[in-house]
Amino acid sequence: MATTLRGGTERVSPLSDVIVRGAGRATARVLRSRAVRRAIALDRRTCDRARLARDRRFDGWFFTGVLTTRIYCRPTCPVKPARSRNVVFFPTAAAAERAGFRPCLRCRPETAPGTPAWHGAAATVSRAMRLIERGFLDEGQTVDDLADTLGMTARHLRRLFVRHAGASPAAVATTRRVQRAKVLVDETTLPMGTIAFAAGFASVRRFNAAFRSAYRRPPSAVRGARRPRAARLG
Repeated sequence: MATTLRGGTERVSPLSDVIVRGAGRATARVLRSRAVRRAIALDRRTCDRARLARDRRFDGWFFTGVLTTRIYCRPTCPVKPARSRNVVFFPTAAAAERAGFRPCLRCRPETAPGTPAWHGAAATVSRAMRLIERGFLDEGQTVDDLADTLGMTARHLRRLFVRHAGASPAAVATTRRVQRAKVLVDETTLPMGTIAFAAGFASVRRFNAAFRSAYRRPPSAVRGARRPRAARLG
């Protein structure tokens, strides 16, 4: 379904509540993305106003994916805002990464406030999110174990997560591990192996793979890039 508007076309995927204005190829690719088709409904107009104003009240409530750079940001990102036609919104960082976007190194999504981006979701999903945040899936327990704790099947839990958080429980847990690791990479001098286990990864190999998948570069490169900047500021 597509509705013609002044200055462009507002394209709406028939299987999604996420609206992307513009008719470019990048937009079409995102609309075909399964992650976007299944994303939680967001009020696009409110989100767009918030990110253009860098409204701190919305920090942590949604993330903005920029189609031209394939980077996702917090609504308070200091970088010059992209054109409205070139952005799409996600309820969680995990949903943005699942759609193929990487985290912004300027606004650092991993430091966003822990406000419930799944606002309005079922209490069960909120409880599951809290358990994941506390590391439920970081110590050998599985999504099946999480579902058992919540009194439902793993299949139903995954369905609820895709609907309300835009990503599976495992994807949400991986994103949170990477975010915890990113903070440690930026703010400490701990060895990468120590960071990997402190963030909840079962091995350094999995840590490196997940970090590279999210940031398109290894953790050592991110730390190395920040050192010269810190030296200049000092």
